[in-house]
Amino acid sequence: MEHDKLMTKKRLIIFITLTIILAWIVFLLVPLCGLTYGSGASAVILAVAMFMPALSNVLTRLITKEGFKNMYLRPHFKGHMRDYLLLYFGPTVLLLLSGAVYFLIFPDSFDAELTALMAMVTSSGAHGPSASALLGVQFLIFVAIGPIVNIIPTMGEELGWRGYLLPKLRMFLSDRASLIITGVIWGIWHLPIIVMGHNYGTDYWGYPWFGILAMIVFCVMLGIIEGYITIKLESAFPAAMIHSTVNAGASLPIIFAKSGYNPLLGPAITGLIGGLPFMALAVILLIKVGNKERLDNNEAYRQEDGTLNQK
Repeated sequence: MEHDKLMTKKRLIIFITLTIILAWIVFLLVPLCGLTYGSGASAVILAVAMFMPALSNVLTRLITKEGFKNMYLRPHFKGHMRDYLLLYFGPTVLLLLSGAVYFLIFPDSFDAELTALMAMVTSSGAHGPSASALLGVQFLIFVAIGPIVNIIPTMGEELGWRGYLLPKLRMFLSDRASLIITGVIWGIWHLPIIVMGHNYGTDYWGYPWFGILAMIVFCVMLGIIEGYITIKLESAFPAAMIHSTVNAGASLPIIFAKSGYNPLLGPAITGLIGGLPFMALAVILLIKVGNKERLDNNEAYRQEDGTLNQK
């Protein structure tokens, strides 16, 4: 048993080291190649970086001869269709509620004229879609296919964070502590791109430290929600669905915001005010999951072949 625990700790260290180093190397290609953050080429680089946690999962298993069982790849639809129905539409409702809460708190920030969207229409030329049509298309994408449109790249992250890191931490820590620590590591992982302007830009007071802190808070919040359902369904697939919805709809509230808003506050859910509904749900789930005993107190695990066996 002690040997198994030492091996699991080794795997945790290897995974965290690999996923941060590999992702940061990819992230840093943006400035090293002289690219502007937000350009098409930089978007491709960031998409590649999203697969580094999954790659680190595989590499860690190969390096430590863990094998490929218990990968958290199976969605486990059977008996959980109600859960998946909630997963499909629940995050969308939360995203819309988040935007509504932000604009209720900061009503002067709401742009009824949809200036940002009108600018997009103007730039598309005389034969481009109307502002209402463009908004309708974005909303349709968000609601109808948000949970699956980004499922491949988000699975690239979730197979690492929720499919490997979280289960390993649960072998030593309570579920509550494991969820929080997974979120903190996930937030720190974003550090290079936050400095480049990801989510918050670079024109805010306290740059880049407040942006880094806000991102960590956001990742802990979202990580608790994603981790809770991962533990319940023993699959990384639900977390990837939630992540996909968030990525698809993150910019939607910004369309309704006047210029000059503080990105650290919102209206996107990455802001401390914009994310309030998600924070409330995260707190509820964190209380609900409780301070359960470590996984190894209830289950004997054998890490040589990556399986969990009941006592």
